[in-house]
Order: sequence, then C-alpha cells, then structure tokens
Amino acid sequence: MDPHPYNWLSLTPSLVAIALAMLTRKVVLSMMIGIFAGAVITNGGSPLYAIVDTLEIHLWKSLIEEDRLRVFAFTILMGSMITVVQRSGGMKGLIAQISPWASNRQRGQITTWFLGMLVFFDDYANTVLLGKTLQPLSDRLRISREKLAYLVDSTAAPVAGLAIVSTWVAGEISFVEDGLNALPINPDVNAFAIFINSIPYRFYVLFALVFVFLIGFSERDFGPMLKAERRAESEPIQSHQERDNSVISGWWNAVVPIVGTVTAVVMIMIETGKASLAAEHNLADVSLWQVFGAADSYYALLWGSLAGLVITILMVWSQRLLSWPEIGDAMATGAKLMLPALLVLWLASCLSAMTGNSPLESISPMESESYPAKGYRLYTGEYLTGLIAGDGQNGEALAAWLPTIIFLLSALISFSTGTSWGTMAIVMPIAIPLVYGTIATPGSTEWQQSPIMLSAVGGVLAGSIFGDHCSPISDTTVLSSQSCNCDHSAHVLTQLPYAIAVAIVSVVFGTIPIGFGVPVMYLLPLGVAGLVAIVYLLGRRAQIGSEV
Repeated sequence: MDPHPYNWLSLTPSLVAIALAMLTRKVVLSMMIGIFAGAVITNGGSPLYAIVDTLEIHLWKSLIEEDRLRVFAFTILMGSMITVVQRSGGMKGLIAQISPWASNRQRGQITTWFLGMLVFFDDYANTVLLGKTLQPLSDRLRISREKLAYLVDSTAAPVAGLAIVSTWVAGEISFVEDGLNALPINPDVNAFAIFINSIPYRFYVLFALVFVFLIGFSERDFGPMLKAERRAESEPIQSHQERDNSVISGWWNAVVPIVGTVTAVVMIMIETGKASLAAEHNLADVSLWQVFGAADSYYALLWGSLAGLVITILMVWSQRLLSWPEIGDAMATGAKLMLPALLVLWLASCLSAMTGNSPLESISPMESESYPAKGYRLYTGEYLTGLIAGDGQNGEALAAWLPTIIFLLSALISFSTGTSWGTMAIVMPIAIPLVYGTIATPGSTEWQQSPIMLSAVGGVLAGSIFGDHCSPISDTTVLSSQSCNCDHSAHVLTQLPYAIAVAIVSVVFGTIPIGFGVPVMYLLPLGVAGLVAIVYLLGRRAQIGSEV
C-alpha cells in the first residue's frame, strides 16, 4: 500500500476550524479558513491554486449534490411552515387549551415542560412561543423568570434534537453522513439508521428532559435557582410581559400540519424502503425496522415537509386567518431564518468531503492505487485508522474512553463558540472515523451497531447541546432570556448548576460505563435514579418552612 500522502497534515482543516472557532467564536469563518487550509495542503502549498479549488471543487461540488439540495429544501420548507403556524395563532391556541390545568406551582412547571415537549419541531419556535406566552402564568403562580427561562431553554434544543421531524433532523442526519463519508471505506449503512440507533445513547439530552420534569414535579431547587425561586415567592406579583396583540386560533391549526408532516414522512419512508429492498428480499420476510433502514430519508423529509406546508396554507387560508400576502410574508420570513443553518450545513459537507476519500467523476484520478483523489482529498480517516491500528492494545484502551472524550470535547467547543450546530458540523467528521479506527475489523459490519460508535455519535449531538446550555453567548440561551423577560446573566447563572449536574450523571452513568461494556438498558434507569438522588438530596422547596 502506498504511504499516506499527508500524514498528520490531513488533520489540519478540522484542527484549524476547531481552534479558530474557539478563539473567534465565528464558526462560519473558521470553517471557511479550515477548508482553505486543506486546499493549500492538497495543492502543495500554493494559495492561488487553493483559492480555485476551494471555490470550484469543494464549495461548488458540495452545493450541487442532490441529497444536499434536498436537505436545504426540507430546512427551508420547515422554517416556512413553522412561521405560518405561528402567525396563524395555532400554537397559542394549543397553549391556551393546556395552560388552565396549571393551578399551582407544581402544575405550572409540569405544564411548561409538557408544552416544551409538544413544540418539538423547532427550538427557536419553542423558546419564543412558550417564553412569551407563559409569562403571565409564571407570574400568577410565583414562578421566577429564571425558572421559566430554564424550563423553556432546557426543553427546546433537546426535544428538537431528538424529534424525527424537526428543523434539526435533516442537519443531524447530514452531519452523521458526513462522518460516514470520511471513513476509509465506503460503508453500506444508512445515516438515518445510525441517527435513530444513537437516540438511547444521547445521555445528556435524555437526562436533561427528565431532570426538568423532576425539578418541576418535586418543586425542589438548589443553588442560585433556589434563591431566585424564594425571591419570587416572597415578592408581590408583578408581570412585565410585553403587550402581545397577535392572533390566537384553534389548536388544530398547530396539530394537524405537524401530524400531516409526520404521517407523510413515515409513509414515504416505508414506500422508498420497500422499493430499495424489493430487488433482493422477499418483503414478507422484512421487518419494518429494515424498511426504515433502507429508506431514502432525505427524499421522505423533503416531500413530507412540502405536504405539511401545503396543509398549513390550505387551513390558514380557508379559515381566513391570514391573507395571501401575509402567508407569503410568513413563508419568506421562515425561510430567511433558516439561512444561517443552511450555511453551516453547506460548509460542513465541504469540510467532510475534503477530509474524506470520495473521488469526483469529473476529475481524472492521480497515479496512486491507494489514494487516487489525493489532489483534493486528505484521506483523514485512513490516517486516523492507521495511527490507531498500529497498536491494537492501545486502540482498545482508547476506545473505552472515546464516548466520554468526544462528549466533553463537543461540550467545550459548543461552550466556546455558542453554537451546537457548528460544533456538530466540525466534530462529527472526526469522531466517526476515530471510533471506526479503534473498533472496526476488516470486512466486519459490527461496528455499525457498536455501543461505542453509537454513543460517540450521540456524544457529539448531546455534548453540543450541553455546551450550548452553559454558554452565555449561545443564541438559544440569549433568546430564552429575552423571550422570558429574564436578566441574561441571571439565566446563565441559575441554569449552569443544573446543566452541569445532568452532565455529571451523563458521564458517570452513561459515557464511561458504556465504554466498558455496560448495556444501555441498565444505564438509563440508573441515570434517572442518579437525577432523583440529586434533586432530593440537594434540592429544597422555595416555600420557606415547607421542608419536613
């Protein structure tokens, strides 16, 4: 086999992007510079040729890729649909139906948590809708604005990241596919299947949602949040909510479009999965899970989101909730809000392709049997695999700690940059080849279902959200403060201990034991028990004198 053409230099684009993102907090610029740095390496140090390759080979070729365009279209359609639903008042109608149940502090917090789970399709929509709508309820029940901001912030991104249909799902699947494309082989594995299989291994995300419920159900708090709650309990009721004159309509205007979208996506995935398996299998012997694994998820998401948007428009127009110009404006506004996410997705695909090994049909291969695309690909996966496989014993020892290392690295980058999406885009193409190099054996496919691989993927997705929850410069953290009319520093200070507590449980009862072979089915209940212990050992009720 030919010697690796770039060795440690193949890590340069990813390392440059990570370092600059942490220093400058500008993820898009950092990724662009990382791509350019890789192009300089593949062009023998020539910055002039690197500029041409960056624009023509990396940016343009990635932009016109069919699946990438479907991801872009899905994201735009979901943004448009959500904004039309918002402006038609459907979500406010749903909230109005549920919030009267909140007759005391406990029910008020559980209601906020439950509504956060219902608004699963977008973290921004979740934060803005609930934060602004539930302010009068929280004031009436003497729930502090800090607690409201925590309840909203800590359900928004976790539930959007887990949902099968949301503005996150296409991006997360795309990041996983970028990591798979960076492998030294061309694996016959569906990125959607990896995404779904990783859900039980996203310990921080799952435990964060449980912890929010436990805090509300127990009415116990600790740290700065306890002080904020006791202050709210003792002060006179005083609402500072901004006047909101937006329309409120029937709850069905929110529920029907989402149900329609989910139904369409599932049906299309079943049809495309069956079509994919029909040539080689008897469909009577194929399980539903195999059908989903073989489905064209990007195709299904695209047409499912279009169906949802059409349903939304027809419902809103037939009830005369919005005029055609207002519907068009809402769609354009929603699409515009998705543009930063699309830019991150685009650059992530460029960075992943550059560090991968996929040759382009339009470019003649170079004279190298092992590295035919070395003129524009860095073969980073091959380098990492060779580096780790050089000592199998060290590789096995490293593999056990990789879920924890990847989770903490993702959290650090997300905290420093304030963006979970940017972190996923940068780390995933490194994490998957790194884990593959430690656990995979030639010709084997067992690595695809390996708990270490799935927990590494889950660690990127969950660690990015953990760092985002802790970061004072995170857009969702800032948005939570603003929508709940809460002092931003107070929100960060009160949420931080809760996020750290959940992260500790995620590591102790999640990423560490999973690396040493403990089944996830045992770890999830153990983690929940750990959360219950923290709440009842450290937590105190806000009402002074209520403790037994």
